[in-house]
Amino acid sequence: MNTALKYWKEAATLILAAGHRRGADCLSSTTLVTATPGSPLDSRSHLPHNPRFDYDILMLQRSSKSGFMPNAYVFPGGVVDSSDFSSEWLDIFKQLVDPPNFGLRNVRQHLETRPPIFATDRVKLGSPIPGEVAFRICALRETFEESGVLLVVSHQEKASLSRSMKDTCASHPLLDNEVKIPSTELSKWRTLVNENPSNFIRMCKELQVLPNIWALHEWSNWLTPVGRYGMSRFDTVFFICCLKDIPHTRHDEKEIVKYQWSTPSQILQSFQAEQFWIAPPQFYELSRMCQLPFLLDLHNFSSKRATEGCEHWLPVLSKDDHNRPVSLLPGDKLYSMDTSGESRQGMSAQDCGLHRMDRSALMIQTVTFDATPQLQIYNIYIDILNDHCVKVSFKCHRIVMVPVWSVSKNRPLMGNVSPKYGVLNHTATMK
Repeated sequence: MNTALKYWKEAATLILAAGHRRGADCLSSTTLVTATPGSPLDSRSHLPHNPRFDYDILMLQRSSKSGFMPNAYVFPGGVVDSSDFSSEWLDIFKQLVDPPNFGLRNVRQHLETRPPIFATDRVKLGSPIPGEVAFRICALRETFEESGVLLVVSHQEKASLSRSMKDTCASHPLLDNEVKIPSTELSKWRTLVNENPSNFIRMCKELQVLPNIWALHEWSNWLTPVGRYGMSRFDTVFFICCLKDIPHTRHDEKEIVKYQWSTPSQILQSFQAEQFWIAPPQFYELSRMCQLPFLLDLHNFSSKRATEGCEHWLPVLSKDDHNRPVSLLPGDKLYSMDTSGESRQGMSAQDCGLHRMDRSALMIQTVTFDATPQLQIYNIYIDILNDHCVKVSFKCHRIVMVPVWSVSKNRPLMGNVSPKYGVLNHTATMK
């Protein structure tokens, strides 16, 4: 746990995807109205409607009393606790794996380009647990606290997991998360973990289970810009995990007041219909998933992509010609390296070197990309069937696709991406 950070608290979030098991009308603690093809909402939508999804994403609504993003729908997650870095985890994991990587796959990203949340030497901070392990523990613990979903490896499953870790060429199946622990026992431990995060260690010891850190794949890393959500700012790593079926879910009625299992496109459509609010990182990540409507494809993609590592993104706030707020991302033409999180330089409609989230209204966001990636992050372009869509075609050594939503529907976007990163060139044109 890095207590020396000046601006941000370290945190972890879990994007939890699960295959459909029941009808959509019984997957939620609340009702979600979505647009149907041809409806007025669908016809004016800037967001994709895709009925083909065979999986849902877990979204949790924060309490109105929350000090950070009250009432927002978020992925499960929270601030790292010192117990997530406790040396007691060494005894728990030693039955199966050893440090320093604890059976996790190696990331090919060079250490000097790794985000600080992973590159920081935790031994120098007094912990033998590396960030790659501790932040996965944090994401799993917070998911259990907030939603009741517990992702663990039982004593009986340890042998098969050990064999699969040794077979590095094997494709790992979707996680079948059947927790063979009585519901009363789970409820008891959930209460205890909510009271004190260190009880998560006690629970694993007494139930003889391991936090399933191997099912979580590194996805992205976002930092909170200045002045957006009160005084709190977070350096948050996003993981993703794919489950075969939707698990039993129950909100904690404290920090979380509702839960929702819905497809990425349904969530985005409902956001635009002003049924609820999601923050830009959730909007962005859900948009990435809209090109992977099948769970197995998402699982395979996220598993392979994770070995590439991720970039460290701090949105910088600016204004456009109409005084609307715009989030600039690393690689944008006007992106400022000033870590205060504010750009003192305005932008105009002619600035096309942008990977932007243009918030013309509370419930409308527009994203444009025309920038050089710092590494092959394997993003996914969004193909939206309306005149706000920009479709990007690539000639590349390896597939690198990015979210592309156009602010202007009247002009093409052109750009070159350095061959250093495996992409020869790209041209973005309007449909």
